[in-house]
Amino acid sequence: MEKDRSWVYSLELKDAQQLARVIRAAYEPKKSLFDYEVSDFDLTAVWPTLERAVQEAYFGRGLALVKGLPRTELSEKEFELMSWAIGLHIGVARPQGKASQYLSAVRDVGTTYRAATGRGFSSNASLDFHVDGADITTLACYNVAKVGGESMVSSSGAAWNALVDSQPEHAERLLDTYFFSRQGEYAPDEAPAYGQPVADFADGRLFMKWNRNRVNSAQDITGVPSLTHENREAVEALDRTVRHPDMMFRMYLEPGDLQIMNNLDMQHSRTAYVDYDEPERKRLLHRLWLAPPFSVRMPDTWQRFFRAVEPGAVRGGIRGHEYDDRCKGFDAKQAAAHGMLLRDHGDAHLWNVAENSA
Repeated sequence: MEKDRSWVYSLELKDAQQLARVIRAAYEPKKSLFDYEVSDFDLTAVWPTLERAVQEAYFGRGLALVKGLPRTELSEKEFELMSWAIGLHIGVARPQGKASQYLSAVRDVGTTYRAATGRGFSSNASLDFHVDGADITTLACYNVAKVGGESMVSSSGAAWNALVDSQPEHAERLLDTYFFSRQGEYAPDEAPAYGQPVADFADGRLFMKWNRNRVNSAQDITGVPSLTHENREAVEALDRTVRHPDMMFRMYLEPGDLQIMNNLDMQHSRTAYVDYDEPERKRLLHRLWLAPPFSVRMPDTWQRFFRAVEPGAVRGGIRGHEYDDRCKGFDAKQAAAHGMLLRDHGDAHLWNVAENSA
């Protein structure tokens, strides 16, 4: 990653300026994000670069970085819309939390990360290595912190291979079922926790889902079985491996950067940070979770969280408490725009943790 920088893409100044003009022309303060469509944004000037970056993230290294987005030419709300417009072209955005928000402002609002309902994106805490709840995550950087906030990424595939070579007994235990808390953000047809393997395979591909905070939180939920000694040792070994200096890549995002990650193959984390006092200078990134039309098949065990595992399906996200007809309408509109499979919006089967703990 350090020696071969072909995963880093830069927009030419004239193309970035054209993007800024497109966004400013489309921006209407009274419009919600759902009111915009793919056709509202002509990204001809920048799309070849963005598309190569997305393909690199999904089918290549698992990570790509686009530099040179028009940060100084856009207001905070216009920059947010630019992030949304790029997402509209990549695929179908997925909801990300209790409020069923489809775009999250990554900023410190005083959240306690280790609380039973804590989330990392709204705190300034150091985060565990984890994956997000969709195929692809994009992070568009608007402001950086005064101190800290370094991004760290680590390959699940490299970690798996290292464990298979040196500690195969721990790798085997990662194929067991682990329970993940929904951090109090579950929809009416969901249980407060769900079980799936940390690692599994489909069509010859490794898939890994890890989030220590959610696994630890699930241990306090009634009906969730206690982790065995062997399972605890396995995830401790995984954590040590992804954090090893030879395994982990570190980078600071700069204003105007767009980081693109494949959550099926890449885990990520962040160091703690100290913010500026002035509100307009505080650390701010815009995060999207995306289901792309070119996605690969997932393991069947991923069904409980993602709700669909077929290639090219609208899947993933945290439906939360406000997933309503507007959300369903957006999903349907975007799925049609990208020719993607969209399952019926009927409720999933209710699932009782205690009855499925075996």
